[in-house]
Amino acid sequence: QVQLVESGGGLVQPGGSLRLSCAASGTIFSPNTMGWYRQAPGKQRELVATRSSSASTTYSGAVTGRFTISRDNAKNTVFLQMNSLKPDDAAVYYCRLLMGGQDNWGQGTQVTVSS
Repeated sequence: QVQLVESGGGLVQPGGSLRLSCAASGTIFSPNTMGWYRQAPGKQRELVATRSSSASTTYSGAVTGRFTISRDNAKNTVFLQMNSLKPDDAAVYYCRLLMGGQDNWGQGTQVTVSS
């Protein structure tokens, strides 16, 4: 069974930066895709960025140029570097692992962007 644990969320001012981490434990095999999704109150959960075990990436149009997703495959960890944060980036950010037909989610970490 796979477990995903997010960390790094918190309060940041507009224009600031934050780095999220997600560590996966359990039986991890390749190929797989890890990614970040976010959900603001009253809104649907949406894709932020994904990165496959072969380093292919996708980004939503809302974060392209500001966010960067990276992975440490040896540690089964994915990161999300968030720069130039805006108030509408505020949400709960969830880590996701797609692997061999499995769909695993973390519990989420809160990101608040406020002055």
